Amino acid sequence: MMALRTSAAGAHVPSEAPDEAASAAQRPARTEAIACVLAAMVLVVLSAGIANVALPALAHAFQVTPAVSVRVVSAYQLGLVVALLPCAALGERLGHRAVFTAGVGLFTGASALCALSPSLHWLVAARFLQGLGGAAVMALGVALLRFVVPQARLAAAIGWNALAVALSSAAAPTVGAALLSSARWPWLFAVNLPLGAAVLLATRGLPGVPGTARALDATSMALNAGAFGALITGAELLPAEPALGAGLLAASVLCATLLLRRELPKEAPLVPLDLLRSRSFRVSVIASVACFAGQASALVALPFHLRHSFGQEALATGLMITPWPLSVAVVAPVAGRLADRLSTAWLCATGAVCLALGLAALALSPAHGGALSLVPFVALCGAGFGLFQVPNNRNMLLAAPRARSAAAGGMQGTARLAGQTAGAVVMTSLFTLAPIDAAPRLGLGVGAALALSAAAVSALRAGSRREGSRDPWAGVLLASRDLPRCGRIP
Repeated sequence: MMALRTSAAGAHVPSEAPDEAASAAQRPARTEAIACVLAAMVLVVLSAGIANVALPALAHAFQVTPAVSVRVVSAYQLGLVVALLPCAALGERLGHRAVFTAGVGLFTGASALCALSPSLHWLVAARFLQGLGGAAVMALGVALLRFVVPQARLAAAIGWNALAVALSSAAAPTVGAALLSSARWPWLFAVNLPLGAAVLLATRGLPGVPGTARALDATSMALNAGAFGALITGAELLPAEPALGAGLLAASVLCATLLLRRELPKEAPLVPLDLLRSRSFRVSVIASVACFAGQASALVALPFHLRHSFGQEALATGLMITPWPLSVAVVAPVAGRLADRLSTAWLCATGAVCLALGLAALALSPAHGGALSLVPFVALCGAGFGLFQVPNNRNMLLAAPRARSAAAGGMQGTARLAGQTAGAVVMTSLFTLAPIDAAPRLGLGVGAALALSAAAVSALRAGSRREGSRDPWAGVLLASRDLPRCGRIP
């Protein structure tokens, strides 16, 4: 494993040392550093959830249709997806703490701009900036934890992170509703300012992971933005405007092809192709995309299922879905402890199977059974997802060398957003093609199938050596021989 040592000049430079020594480089500030990372994650997740709840209020305030108000959410997602991998590359070049701190600062400043926005266009632009800042937090937060805690405690730290994210997701609708009941919509964004300022002060306690001074490729970053930006926009437009949506998707494929050809020969590419040569890392990414796609399709379908099949009102629907994130919060720390002792491949497979069973039960439950009969299945879905997510993220992080932790974190976020986008596209297509009463059940069934595929993919790692062993990079070196090479695009 790569660690940090101090040169004669007093600078931190990479060196080979035991993982425990590396994690101890900044050990005096361990508690403060963990709290800083988790608080930043809460800031990003809570803001996203609050904005979703606020869409009707924003549509009324700016006198726009609900479809137009959704741009407030889409702009944030777009900022996240186009900046995740570039932020990871910036973190490797300039240092994890510097880019993480800049991301928190940008997110906090953009929150102020959101609160002061005089029109929807200004708000959408500010939300895009928020997404750019949030991308730095998501890409580098978990990577920083790797330099804070010893490897033996990494899965537990990832569990704490999942706990913070789950609780923030569960609390966001309530916090947003409470703010809107007593204040105008700008306070939904102004509430980020105190927490953002506190996190900025706490970033001084983060480990000073040195940068590599590796040159950044502006062309690759532009192709990355084009590929993901066109993918997200095209996927959203495809049902309503098929020609434009298909054109954007074709542009996304072209940009992605050029990007991969340009990055393939590089030692540390923007798209972590070097990490994807590792079978363990590659399988974890594919499983993550499938599981998040199943979760996203289910979370879109479930409110409509409760409304149209079980006659639940908005408040009751929200309460019925709440056991999902709460179950994630309960299971995630336990999954972190189990991941240090058991095979992560089988933990991930078991969690994904539980998610699939819960979704299948929701899809097949008869309406005459009553809405309360669904609560155990909703909780099972959350428990299964928590059991899958923590060991899968641990495996992705430990399958990468320490110097590429930021790239692994960026790929985690990219896999999550890719899966969520795929799930949303699935549900949009089902709502377009099927009756409103049938589409939610079909969506839950598709979600179950996707979760089951994530379980099958995770099981592919079961025959390999336990993740996090002394030389996780050896698999990359062996697999790289099978990867075709091509020349650099000038």
